[in-house]
Amino acid sequence: MDTEKKETKEINKLSLLVVAVVVLALIVGGSVYYILHQRKQIDEMTQSFDLEKEMMEDDLNEISLQYEGYKFNVSSDSLAALLTTEQAKVQRLMEELRTVKSTNAKEISRLKKEIATLRKIMRNYVVQIDSLNRANEQLKVEKNEAVKKYQQASTTAASLKKEKEKLTERVTLASKLDATGITVTPVNSRGKLAKRIKRMEQFVVNFRIAKNVTAPVGEKVIYVRIMKPDDDILVKSRGDLFTFEGKEINYSMKKMIEYEGEEVPVTMYWDIEEYLSPGTYRVDIFADGNLIGKQSFTLKD
Repeated sequence: MDTEKKETKEINKLSLLVVAVVVLALIVGGSVYYILHQRKQIDEMTQSFDLEKEMMEDDLNEISLQYEGYKFNVSSDSLAALLTTEQAKVQRLMEELRTVKSTNAKEISRLKKEIATLRKIMRNYVVQIDSLNRANEQLKVEKNEAVKKYQQASTTAASLKKEKEKLTERVTLASKLDATGITVTPVNSRGKLAKRIKRMEQFVVNFRIAKNVTAPVGEKVIYVRIMKPDDDILVKSRGDLFTFEGKEINYSMKKMIEYEGEEVPVTMYWDIEEYLSPGTYRVDIFADGNLIGKQSFTLKD
């Protein structure tokens, strides 16, 4: 009887031990499963955060490149400076993103919010840039129209100036005096025609100032130049000068006349006191700063 009781106690102890081992095995198995499951979740979360970091870095790179492109498309120095500042913020966030751990959900969440803020700021700048570009395009159109109008006005002004110059030239030509019927007669001491140089005492220069109702009236100084065959001018004094085409040149004779727009006969005398050589001489007549007539004559020995 005692032996049976003892065996029963042994069996009960063994049963309790088996139960305890089974329970312990279940607990260990459950713990291992839980740990493995948690590790799997952590790995999956880490992979997710890594992927999210890559996407955030791509976003920051894209924003930085957009800022870089916009800087070259704006003409405003102040706006370009602001874009540079915002681009520097993007670079700073990129450095922070590279150093933050994938498991730091709080820091990644903060960086995500800052990236979203940067995108909003960039959209505002895009609106400003588009507005400025439209304004610049409008200014270009207005400038081109203004340049076109200026060119048209310049062309018109140049045309009018040319017409005015032509008209002034025609008026000047129309109002210019004209010496006609020019003759040079060499005479001797008795006032008779002298055919040989050694008998010549005087040149008698005759001409007429033609009628011209468009010419200014009043006193006119008539200058006469007698040019020898060697192109030297017959003068009584090298100080006898008048202005022609901006230069001071010598004259042989001058005479004051009263001109009223009608034809005026003029006679002038040159006393021959110098040696004259045979050849072709020329008489040039001037008035009002213009050459109004010329005539050649020949002297024979």
